[in-house]
Amino acid sequence: MDLKNFMSAITQLAEEKEIPKKKIMEVIESAIAAAYKKEYGEKGQIIKAEMDSKTGDLKFWQIKTIVDDSMILTEEEIEELKNSKEIKSDDEDRKVRFNPERHTMIEDALKDNSEAKVGEEIEIPLKEKEDFGRIAAQTAKQVILQKIKEVERDSVLEEYKSKEGEIVPGIVQRIEGSNIFVDIGKTLGVISKEDQVPQENYRPGHRLKVYILKVEDTPRGPMIFLSRNYPKLVSKLFELEAPEVSAGSVEIKAIAREAGSRSKVAVYSEAEGIDPIGAVVGQKGTRVSAVISELNGEKIDIVEYSDDPQEFIANALSPAKIIEVKLVDKSKALAIVPDDQLSLSIGKDGQNVRLAAKLTGWKIDVKGLESDEVEETATPQDSDEESEAEELDKEDKEEIKEEDN
Repeated sequence: MDLKNFMSAITQLAEEKEIPKKKIMEVIESAIAAAYKKEYGEKGQIIKAEMDSKTGDLKFWQIKTIVDDSMILTEEEIEELKNSKEIKSDDEDRKVRFNPERHTMIEDALKDNSEAKVGEEIEIPLKEKEDFGRIAAQTAKQVILQKIKEVERDSVLEEYKSKEGEIVPGIVQRIEGSNIFVDIGKTLGVISKEDQVPQENYRPGHRLKVYILKVEDTPRGPMIFLSRNYPKLVSKLFELEAPEVSAGSVEIKAIAREAGSRSKVAVYSEAEGIDPIGAVVGQKGTRVSAVISELNGEKIDIVEYSDDPQEFIANALSPAKIIEVKLVDKSKALAIVPDDQLSLSIGKDGQNVRLAAKLTGWKIDVKGLESDEVEETATPQDSDEESEAEELDKEDKEEIKEEDN
């Protein structure tokens, strides 16, 4: 293969694998070095190869580390190590067994370079070779395949690690037991049973947006853990639909979610002339409708956040109209509502007041204006972790990591 075709193949490979061309060249050079060592080298040698991308010329070097007497194991120490099962953990203090193919003494190195220092590596030019046998060629091929796999793996890990706390589009590829495997581009992510929405029907080919909970490096490759029920999935969807949210002029202060059923979202804006609820809902409800559609019909209440807990609690109990909110103590409040609004404020199976409690962080009791009975609710801390109110700030990614640990 001539150089032009060779470089064209490298460019094509880089594009197909989405790997920088420079990385591919490093892989090729590593493979050629391995082939050189297999054909012409000696055991223990460290060979470096470099290819000129313009001319195709190859150059080879042998790498040696400069050592002194204090770094070399004596014969007695070698025998002692052979008989000892003890393994030192501190690599910096570990002595080496002198190998003339890997090491050179400081006094010899100083003859060629007066500035040579112990611990440094030196490069010794080797005779250039172009002809490699079948075994050397197979070695080069194996190295290329292995190295490209490693580069791909590192690339995937780096890319998706930077996307923790974000949402990405995906396509359900397969279902294994209770786990859903989703194609998210360069790799597959997994939605475990705990991160699924019970009401959703996952099937191969199903397109959906998923939240990247965490990314882990494992012996089998990067593992991308995804979620469909995490509260911040809702806020990230609103960032996509509402420019004011993504720009920061409207802030999502908190979310309380019972995935698949209903969510409450508290929004706030300090920008003059911006209605935070209107910005998130959109003209004729288009923006909130798009989010609801992505969440397969999950109901979403948009309420205005307030630093005043009484006002915030009243807003959180929307769509019910609240007459008055009394703060009983530091964590408990009593909401007084018209009698005809009592069932609405509580909601079906207590969901409305329960979500309001999670959103605000207050235990909320509800009482009808003319009624002597008080409807008590669970405290926000009594709820499951997935549906607790989430305070959203600039440290979202760090919070996610802490919760996962």
